[in-house]
Order: sequence, then C-alpha cells, then structure tokens
Amino acid sequence: MPNVVIVGAQWGDEGKAKVIDYLTERSDVVIRFQGGANAGHTVIVDGDKFIFHMVPSGIMSPGKVCIVGNGVVFDVQQFFNEVDALKAKSVLVDGRLFVSDQAHLVLPYHKALDQASEKSMAGDKIGTTGRGIGPAYADKATRTGLRVGELARWDAFTKRLSANFEAKKFYIETYLKGTFPLSLDAIIEEYRAVRERLMPYVIDTATYIHEAARESKRLLFEGAQGTFLDIDHGTYPFVTSSNTTAGAACTGSGLGPTAINHVVGIVKTYTTRVGNGPFPTELKDALGEKIREVGKEYGATTGRPRRCGWLDTVMVRKAVELNGLTRLALTKLDVLSDLPEVKICTHYSIDGKMVATFPSDPSALERVVPVYETLPGWQGELSKCSKLSDLPPNALRYIERLKELCYRVPILMVSTGPDRMETIEVEKV
Repeated sequence: MPNVVIVGAQWGDEGKAKVIDYLTERSDVVIRFQGGANAGHTVIVDGDKFIFHMVPSGIMSPGKVCIVGNGVVFDVQQFFNEVDALKAKSVLVDGRLFVSDQAHLVLPYHKALDQASEKSMAGDKIGTTGRGIGPAYADKATRTGLRVGELARWDAFTKRLSANFEAKKFYIETYLKGTFPLSLDAIIEEYRAVRERLMPYVIDTATYIHEAARESKRLLFEGAQGTFLDIDHGTYPFVTSSNTTAGAACTGSGLGPTAINHVVGIVKTYTTRVGNGPFPTELKDALGEKIREVGKEYGATTGRPRRCGWLDTVMVRKAVELNGLTRLALTKLDVLSDLPEVKICTHYSIDGKMVATFPSDPSALERVVPVYETLPGWQGELSKCSKLSDLPPNALRYIERLKELCYRVPILMVSTGPDRMETIEVEKV
C-alpha cells in the first residue's frame, strides 16, 4: 500500500478509526497530524472497545510505529491515560509510539480559558469540548505556546510557563469575569514529573518520517474531526481550531505533498453533527432519534448526543474537491437497515434558487432547504456480508447512487458493523 491520508468527509465522527485500524495492517507507520484530545477515535477489536484521543488508533496493530505529529496540540495527561490503558491490556507501546518535539502542549490554563470563554458567550456558544484546544492553537499562532521539546530546557520552560500563567489568569479574571482556580506551583510540579515520564517518547518525528519514506515504508496519515470542521473551509465559526483537510497532513507531519499517493475520505452513509452550527439535513423527529440510538451516536469525547440527518452529497462533493479525494470509505451502512425508505440530499434550495455546490457563506446554510431523492430501503443483517454482491439489492442501489452523486470517486470499502471484521473491501490501494 502506498502513502495514504485518511480524512473525514463530513463533520467528524464518520468512523475514521475503524478504517485506519483496518488499513494499518498494510502500513508501517501511522501518523496523527492535527487536532487534540477533542477528537475521539473508537476501535472495537474482538469485542473490546478502545477510545483514543491522543494515541493514533493504529496502535492496536502489533509492530506498527505510531507518531503524534507536530500539528497536534498535545494533552500529556490524556496521552498517559491511554498509554496506561493499553499497557493494562498488554498492548506493547514502548519503542513504537513517539511524540513530536515540535507539538504544542495543552496546559491546564488552556483548559481553564476554554471553559471560561465558552461560559462567557451565553447564548452564542460554539459548543467546544472545553479541553483547551482552541487556546493552545491560539498561543501557537501568537508565538507564546510551549512545545513538547522545551521540557528538556527546564529553566527556560518554567520561566515561559510562569509568564503565560499570569497572562491567562489576568485575562480570565479581568475580562471574562471568571474564576481561575489554578496554582502555578502545582502546575510546575506536575510538569516536572511529566518531563521525566514523557521524554523517552519524544523525538524529531519529521526526520523519522522522512527516513521511513526514503526506506519505502508505508505511511498512513490519521486525521481528526472532519472536513467541515476545518478552520478555513468549515462552517465557521462552528469549527475546530486546526485544518482538518488533507493538506494538513503535510504541514502537521513535516512531509511534502509529493509523497502522498492517495487521500481516502470517510463518509458515514447518513450525516451527524455534535455541538452547534448549521445542519441542512438534520432530522429533528423520531426518525432522527432512532438513527441516533441504532447508530449509538454519542460523542466519544464528551458523550454528547449527536444530531442526525440524511446523507448530504452536496457536502461530500465539496469534501472531494477540498481534499482531492481519490477513494471513499463508507461507514455505518447497517444503521440504515430496516428503514422503509432512505433519502439522499442531492442539491440545496437557497432563497428559491437551486444550487449544487456547498456555499462558502455559512449564513447561507441557515436558509438551505435540502432537495432529496428517495430510494427504497432494505432489510436484513449486513454484518455477515463479505462482498458487495452479498448486500441487499436496494443497499447496492443506494451505494451506487451515492457514488454517482460524488463525482464517481471509487469506493474503497464499506463498513457493515462496528467490529474490524465487519468490513467489505471493494478494492485495495
């Protein structure tokens, strides 16, 4: 398998972790290239469920190297929690899990600022997870952030940490009128211990990735969230704080774009969104609730119920364009089983005008009336299907229509259940 980037083609929660886990078997190195602990990737192997926020989900495949790249904002306590959980399950971690020395740290004051900012917004909340992601990326942009590698220079680290602590305290207390319950001394002592435990995992990951590429190792780039949470191209301001599209695989890892061979977009066969923001095909009725319950659509990070709706191919077409998708991987087809009919949004009507393209103005999404095609549903258990021809005819018709509406991008695989083995592989990349 050549070098492949995996991205979500919707608002995240598309089932990327399962596809990554599946493709890891043909890869040598798995690289997480953006986002933070606000992204939860769930992998089910032999009935055991693992939820990863920091560690690349490829860690479940023995012998594979996993890297947290420079584009990630790094929550060290969450990282340790996951490492400890993996070791408790006898998953070998040491010697094959590495963290970029250039990744920025998410510090306790980032979380305090995130939560205080969200609270101060009253009815205009973005709906963040409160895990400090946005403030950490903000510090990175203003060149005040602290990077993982700076832990090796302890005196300089604590000096800058102290200055940032006082600035955040002043801002929260003075401008946001919030409380600041943190202790600088406690944070310094916490990170003194962090330093000792973390440094064996820290390397120059960009150099490691380049050397692996020169040795023709197979690289798999793991994205977090989804295309329409991208800070540039998503439904701003209801987005995350990083670039979630395929181009970020290069900037977030240090590898140039000419090394990328394929970009696989993960498409849930319906649409979900967690948090606030426009959602043209949302089902605010009993059917939406049914899809949520059957699909277990609750956030892996927060447990928040996800909003559910019909598949929106206007979105997916835009995702094809933004990411340069060369393959689609379809997930959760089984959730739609036993519905009498299924719908696909093919176009939008905005102010009475029919449009086929996703609008760049997010306010236009609030005025969208989705235009649907209705297809007959299918019945029966899909998890035992091992090839496309095993699927019910109406399920095949649904897949083919999805493909037609999305520039006929080839289908790589179809997921028919949550377990690793409940997968139909249509072709190899």
